[in-house]
Amino acid sequence: MKLTIISGRSGSGKTTALQALEDQGFYCVDNLPAGMLPTLAKQLSEGEPPIERVAVGIDARNLPAQLLAFDNILEALNEQQVRSEIIYLDADDHTLQTRFSATRRRHPLGTGERSLADAIGHERELLANIRQRADLVIDSSNHDVHTLRNLMRERVARREATLSLQLESFGFKNGLPTDADLVFDVRVLPNPHWHADLRPFTGKDDCIIDFLSQHQASHDMLKDIGDFVERWLPAFAHSDRSYVTVAIGCTGGRHRSVFITEQLALALRAKGIALQVRHRELPREQ
Repeated sequence: MKLTIISGRSGSGKTTALQALEDQGFYCVDNLPAGMLPTLAKQLSEGEPPIERVAVGIDARNLPAQLLAFDNILEALNEQQVRSEIIYLDADDHTLQTRFSATRRRHPLGTGERSLADAIGHERELLANIRQRADLVIDSSNHDVHTLRNLMRERVARREATLSLQLESFGFKNGLPTDADLVFDVRVLPNPHWHADLRPFTGKDDCIIDFLSQHQASHDMLKDIGDFVERWLPAFAHSDRSYVTVAIGCTGGRHRSVFITEQLALALRAKGIALQVRHRELPREQ
């Protein structure tokens, strides 16, 4: 059995994530008391026929004592020889507040004496241990329902036994990606933003590709990042890592980082490395 634990703060997209896995044939259970995970795994693995792919939602609605005992629960699963992974969904506090305000739903930890902001902060504290143990952290701040579903299908449901690699471009002006394992800064490259005729385009457009390709620094940066990633990916895999996110940033996240990300993806795929590409800043503007 492969047990996928879906956790994260309320409003981050856990229900959408579970539904995406259910559509891919997972047996899904939402809001299960954490202490029941070993029992559920035992029953499903011994059924006729046994169920091989299970996804369970665990969140702050659990009893605090069970959340504190989460490490012991994972150890019990290991003793049952159940392979487990933790996918943790999150979003920035402002996004979570906006989502709750838009839906007018009460936060699960909200009370008459606790504001929405306080409930969101308290939930972060309750789930801190699960987040720390997560194999993959997904920041859904810039994902809509459709892109989150696609992400779950490609990175989780359809992932083979090999490591799942994602290349992600971003803009430093909007903050570092919280799900990044490796971060590369390409702001030293010539900036197309300062050329008025190039400014409206992105690193996926031919004019930006031609502009950056004219500079040797672009080729040197691409080679150095590619060599580093290719050199260390096997080490991540050998340390039982299932997911690696490589983030490449420039100032705005539209030109240089997108160009390097796209070119790096082409180079790695040509060497037989499977990966997904995401441009964090583009969906909001294109």
